[in-house]
Amino acid sequence: VQLQASGGGLVQPGGSLRLSCVGSGFTFDQYAIGWFRQAPGKEREGVACISYNGEGRSYADSVKGRFTVSRHKSRNTVYLQMNSLKPEDTAVYYCATGHMSYCSPNPSDDYRGMHYWGKGTLVTVSS
Repeated sequence: VQLQASGGGLVQPGGSLRLSCVGSGFTFDQYAIGWFRQAPGKEREGVACISYNGEGRSYADSVKGRFTVSRHKSRNTVYLQMNSLKPEDTAVYYCATGHMSYCSPNPSDDYRGMHYWGKGTLVTVSS
């Protein structure tokens, strides 16, 4: 199982970025995919999660209305569209999956169920 996150970078407050997570080595469209982030000196937190079929989505309260998670079946890819970015969104972002098809209402609650993690991609929001 491999996951590869990409798309991070430096963006000004109020700007947008789209992260991508490409999966391989497993049946991608049978499992939920979660996005997590870890800021310096802080614990890793759940940001968003999308169910195996894309019909179920959950978000952390801090990103609701600003971030959107989606998946493209044929590309084995999950996206995280991040709009209205704030300095507090600065973190390394990771995608992950486990033996689950659905997401918890709170993405952080899925942390222990995520057994496979990609290398993170750094998002820096600064002027």
